[in-house]
Amino acid sequence: MTTTTSLPTTIEAVQDLLKSQDYITDRSLAMPIFLAIKLQRPLFLEGEAGVGKTEIARALAAGLDTELIRLQCYEGLDINHSVYEWNYTRQVLEIRLMEAAGNVDRQAATDDLFSERFLIKRPLLQAIDESRDRPPVLLIDELDRADEEFEGFLLELLADFQITIPELGTFRAVHPPIVIITSNRTREIHDALKRRCLYHWIDYPDFQKELQIVNAKIPDAPRRLSQQVTGFIQELRETELYKIPGVSETLDWTAALMALDQTELSPEVIDDTLGIMLKYQDDIEQVRGEPVRAMLERSRNQGPRRGRRGGGGGP
Repeated sequence: MTTTTSLPTTIEAVQDLLKSQDYITDRSLAMPIFLAIKLQRPLFLEGEAGVGKTEIARALAAGLDTELIRLQCYEGLDINHSVYEWNYTRQVLEIRLMEAAGNVDRQAATDDLFSERFLIKRPLLQAIDESRDRPPVLLIDELDRADEEFEGFLLELLADFQITIPELGTFRAVHPPIVIITSNRTREIHDALKRRCLYHWIDYPDFQKELQIVNAKIPDAPRRLSQQVTGFIQELRETELYKIPGVSETLDWTAALMALDQTELSPEVIDDTLGIMLKYQDDIEQVRGEPVRAMLERSRNQGPRRGRRGGGGGP
């Protein structure tokens, strides 16, 4: 396994590193990953859910043998849960111990109570910890789910890999983290943050790439089944659905079919397992029955199809 003392020095090396973790990518995606590492710039990845954005961070961390620090974004996320907070329980206990001892020096007590030993470091502060001897991979996942105000907390970190805590001063990274930011584009991210990042859109893979992903992730799957699953998923993505299945659903469906001891697709088994690929009842009802039979027939007759846009990568 590659170590963080030997970061990839070429685009091809990035592809090889990710491939060692069963993440299949092409040059168009390996390029911005390489530049993010080389230039120490955050990489902002957008794309539909399930196309492999989060998995890039996991694969990088595993391939580089370094820590993955993940900040999962959600509505209401604030500085106390993302950067730092004070351990109030320990501070109160310390105050009571000081009072019991008597002769409390107020200034000395304040300095002690707001020292680093009472500081709880959350993911963003952990990622720039000065004690680190290697850069971690910092994953800021689904930033579009957080409130817009939260983006302001990130600007100082992304610009200079530093965070200022009023009581303690500025923390700076000795080894800046490799930052991966993902978004499903449920809302637009502010330009101020985007300007600090490299950018790449990850689309659904084409037939050949998705088949490679299935073969890499589920090598025991029968060859015929893998091809049929991939072909059917490609057809399914051409349908007007509320939520198009991603690569993760392709892998889940393949694993489920193997658990059912299936070696090839049939209309009946597809109808029975639509809930693995589709997560909305309206979508299931729209394709169940005759549409499934038609898509299966087309996928068998037409062979490999291109993706909806092509490019990118997959877990």
